Amino acid sequence: MIPTTTPFDPVTGEVDLVALRENVKKWAPTGIRGLVIGGSTGEAVFLDEDERTSSWSVVRQSVPDDMLLVAGTGAESLRTTLHLTRLAAAQGFDAVLVQPPAFYRGAMTPAVVRDHYTAVADGADVPVILYQVPTRFSTLDFPAGLIAELSAHENIIGIKDSRGKLETIGELVTQCVDGFQVLVGSGSLLYASLELGAVGGILGVANLAPRESARIHELFVAGDRAGAGALQERVGPLHNAVVGGMGVAGVKCGLDLLGYHGGVPRPPLKPLPESRRGEVAEHLAAAGVVPGRAVAHA
Repeated sequence: MIPTTTPFDPVTGEVDLVALRENVKKWAPTGIRGLVIGGSTGEAVFLDEDERTSSWSVVRQSVPDDMLLVAGTGAESLRTTLHLTRLAAAQGFDAVLVQPPAFYRGAMTPAVVRDHYTAVADGADVPVILYQVPTRFSTLDFPAGLIAELSAHENIIGIKDSRGKLETIGELVTQCVDGFQVLVGSGSLLYASLELGAVGGILGVANLAPRESARIHELFVAGDRAGAGALQERVGPLHNAVVGGMGVAGVKCGLDLLGYHGGVPRPPLKPLPESRRGEVAEHLAAAGVVPGRAVAHA
């Protein structure tokens, strides 16, 4: 799945819904399973409620009915998280991705976090996916035991883990209940995570390499481990250099170079310096990612 970026109008700074629609229509036929709207790559922490809901509406109207749609609805308060979750369900989204409340980090003991997610899952009309935000951000680091406990809740169906640690993926697969879906957030670890028992990924790099990312999973499931591994060797460095190394600004620059609507991040984030655009182009070329080219069957 793609955690989509959010394009902003370069003049007004408002969410560019037309550009968002055009992006998702390009992503939809690339073999991906679905889209996540309102995650870290989408700068969700900078969006107000109207911007979130209007984005959800545009995306719901722009993709096939069989494409999975997940809304990012995590907020600092339980009340706001439940409110956003109900709005996403009303828009027809299939599930919600919920990041933890982290501002009062010292108060967020495992018991408090457990109660928070349990309340969200009890009150949600759609399934809940836990979101382990990259720990370089201002967030919590979930103990594996806490995730294992939450995995027993019938309405908590999985986790996106973006810590970038294979040993953590292995712990989650081993300790969580059967059927709980572990999704990796690092585009450099998709193949290895699938080998450990993860079911897929929600990958920032899939904004730039959707066909390649989807094909890794497709080949792996089909038993072509060599083909999947060969594609991973192309996608992994692109993730490390652009997504991990340059962040949202790098991903948006890459989208511009590929003919999508990338644009600039919302302040206070800064755009990628002009002097680094060539680096992004080089990494895209090295990964074999160019506009309009279908991924070769590795």
